[in-house]
Amino acid sequence: MSIISEAAASAGAPAQGSPYSLIIMLVVFGLIFYFMILRPQQKRTKEHRKLMDSISKGDEVMTNGGLIGRVTKVSDTGYIVVALNDTTEVTIKRDFVAAVLPKGTMKAL
Repeated sequence: MSIISEAAASAGAPAQGSPYSLIIMLVVFGLIFYFMILRPQQKRTKEHRKLMDSISKGDEVMTNGGLIGRVTKVSDTGYIVVALNDTTEVTIKRDFVAAVLPKGTMKAL
């Protein structure tokens, strides 16, 4: 028999394997998905929540939109007032702060 006819004959037959191999593969893929995607995302979310809770008056922050300013007021409702310069203040939701910057960053710019 030639190699081609053997391959054609075996292609028609269903693949026989352990019934547990599919379950084991699904569990392995589930673990890979958890450790590569879900767990790092949960850690980032936890760190961001910790950052949001640590914002206080006088902190220099950068928003998701790229604005840099000093926090002048923190409310209990989840909003903060950020002074962009001496005359301009904006009210933003606390969740949209991307980073708390070191003191003196605004003067260095």
